[in-house]
Amino acid sequence: MRSRLAAAVGSAIFLFVAPGVVAGGIPWQITRWRIGAPLFDGRASRVIGVLLIVAGAPVLLESFARFALVGRGTPAPVAPTERLVVSGLYRHVRNPMYLAVVSLIFGQALLFGSRDLLWYGALTWAAFHLFVLFYEEPALRRRYGEEYMAYRAAVWRWRPRARGYVGPKP
Repeated sequence: MRSRLAAAVGSAIFLFVAPGVVAGGIPWQITRWRIGAPLFDGRASRVIGVLLIVAGAPVLLESFARFALVGRGTPAPVAPTERLVVSGLYRHVRNPMYLAVVSLIFGQALLFGSRDLLWYGALTWAAFHLFVLFYEEPALRRRYGEEYMAYRAAVWRWRPRARGYVGPKP
């Protein structure tokens, strides 16, 4: 059994390596975090951008913490969780981490007025979607079997539901 401390350290490292690069390093390379002309209707698009960033950051951090503390593992495929994580935000949507990363990218695109970053965000979401379909869901099905299948049937992949998952009835 993996300790929570080891899982937390592994998750923190993976947080900086994967989402840190995808939602931080690459957007910085594209924009240098300089504010350009607004993409849409000026101030409103910048406000929406800030809101997406403010909403995405805590979702990402909470999801990573939940993987370490509840699942006793990391989001990294090389160090997966010991338990299927179906609590917290995972009660409402199966992929809050990916949604948070895309929210951070689109938020920066709107804030900085970057069409290139909008395209990058769309490509990132498409890559996440393909990764989920062709790697992650089959791997979860193999690892957690019926427990994952029941969760998958009750919780949508991308669209959050107000009513949270409560698990199978005993």
